[in-house]
Amino acid sequence: MSALLSPIKDIHSERRLFIARVVLSIVVSLLLMGTVVARLVQLQVVDHELFAEKSQGNRVRIEPVPPIRGLVFDRKGRVIAQNIPAYQLELIPEQVSDIDDTLNRLAAINLIEFEEIERFKELSRSGPRFKPVTLKFRLSDEEIANFAIQRPRFPGVDFRPRLVRHYPSGTSVAHAVGYVGALSTNDLQRLDSAAYAGTSHTGKTGVESSYESDLHGDAGYRHLVANARGRRVPSGTSELLDTLPDDLTPAPGENVYLSIDLDLQMIATKALEGRRGALVAIDPWTGEILALVSAPSFDPNLFAAGMSTQQYRELRDNPDRPLFNRAVRGTYPPGSTIKPMLALAALETGATNLTRKTLCRGYFQLPGDDHRYRDWKPEGHGPVDLHDAIAQSCDVYFYEISRDVGIDAMHDYLDRFGLGTKTGIDLDSESSGLVPSKEWKRSAFRDRDDQRWYHGETVIASIGQGYMLASPLQLASAAAALATRGQRYRPHIVAAIENALTNESRIIAPERLPDVEISNEFYWSTVVGAMHDVMQGPRGTARAVGTGAPYEMAGKSGTAQVVSIAQDEEYDDAELEERQRDHALFISFAPYDNPRIAVALIVENGESGSGVAAPIARSIMDAYLGFGDDAS
Repeated sequence: MSALLSPIKDIHSERRLFIARVVLSIVVSLLLMGTVVARLVQLQVVDHELFAEKSQGNRVRIEPVPPIRGLVFDRKGRVIAQNIPAYQLELIPEQVSDIDDTLNRLAAINLIEFEEIERFKELSRSGPRFKPVTLKFRLSDEEIANFAIQRPRFPGVDFRPRLVRHYPSGTSVAHAVGYVGALSTNDLQRLDSAAYAGTSHTGKTGVESSYESDLHGDAGYRHLVANARGRRVPSGTSELLDTLPDDLTPAPGENVYLSIDLDLQMIATKALEGRRGALVAIDPWTGEILALVSAPSFDPNLFAAGMSTQQYRELRDNPDRPLFNRAVRGTYPPGSTIKPMLALAALETGATNLTRKTLCRGYFQLPGDDHRYRDWKPEGHGPVDLHDAIAQSCDVYFYEISRDVGIDAMHDYLDRFGLGTKTGIDLDSESSGLVPSKEWKRSAFRDRDDQRWYHGETVIASIGQGYMLASPLQLASAAAALATRGQRYRPHIVAAIENALTNESRIIAPERLPDVEISNEFYWSTVVGAMHDVMQGPRGTARAVGTGAPYEMAGKSGTAQVVSIAQDEEYDDAELEERQRDHALFISFAPYDNPRIAVALIVENGESGSGVAAPIARSIMDAYLGFGDDAS
């Protein structure tokens, strides 16, 4: 009965539980409130300066300012590479509702190429939508007018001014000066990203590449205030701009003065017009390059302004290889142009002397071998001495003395003139050429039989054929060494570098190379005198070119065979396909007694060094010495 009378609820217990819960809630709330207050105090009082700085950093954006690229001049101060204002076409993705349609309509009015559309779409997706995407680096006046009329049809697309590289002389200087092109992934990996911040182009070839560090300059920066969406706040609308540090003005690139004579460069370009070949003219006493031409050439402005894929494909796939610098990178059999140098080697080694005569019957045979090594003159030259062999370019004479000289001595003496090794010119991608030796052949071939050096290989090497290869630049340097009677200077194309702000210049001094040491000075007179008679002697191979000139000159022609001809087979160059005909080479210098210019050139498949290459060399020397048609 007592259990039935117990209370249904324990009011006091419930009250105590409720009070405990309230107290616990108050304590927890106070702890949480204290934590929030403490955090607010830390953020707004203790760490105020830190977060204020970070906040301002989020609003302030540092934008790089690219430097103005240095100019390039010729030796007389005429502009070869400059910067000109132009307009580029830009698209802002966030302002374009349908990018596909916009790009297709721009292509339909010939402002961009259809095949470039996918690339532009990818660029528009890869960055912030408010960042402009450049569609074309340089618009012509016609394109600007065309777009200006239709601008309302293309919201989010506009053009803005910028500086672009321009080469007034175009194709004439392309291989010497080179060109600038848009930065590639490889460029970004090898270049300093900070120095190239904001820069869109870099030197790709020629002087633009090898003197990139001088021409580029130093990037600057400026402070911009951005809103919450990352867009730039116009100047004058934010007081924060007044509190920012000073901007850093970019330092312009240095100006580069070349040793090239632009007039000579133009004359050489015109002389090689319609041909494949190369020409290098050099000052024998300084190594300064006076002209450097490779033909055919290309317009470097196409790369600076941005060319279409189709335009680049046409240049790249052209069988005449206009992008290939034949003057520096091309290597060819030097032919008979090496005979003066080989003559000095023969005199020095005792393989011949000044009185020795050889009966040239039009061919030569090694003892015990019925193979005939033919002379260029089928009926032969008759009795010839060393002087006649050079002046008349008698192959048989050099075939015969080559046995006594030997390939290793031949290698050593030609090496003294710089053949078979890079000259060290201040241009990139120079080829080394090749002057063979027994050691070279042992290392170049795997098969034991192929490693052996044969007497017949020495014979054909004596007229610059076989394995022997040289660049036009190397031949010009060798011709300069003949002109100075053995004094050599490293070829260089840049004469001075000028600070664009102070106008202070540093001159590139001539760099002396080891002389060609010849024991008897009279040997020089004999060999160089024979070269004089090549052009102005009664029986010289190029007398038709040199006779009647208002100054004395020296030279040596060469013909390099392109295709092999079977034993005793007669052939006429005119019967061969054009690209199978012999190359024509020529080296020369003038004036004879006081040389001021040395020239070397090759005309691919030109057939005759004396008939085709020599007149071009003569025109270059005439122009430089003041006897050309345009001389004042």
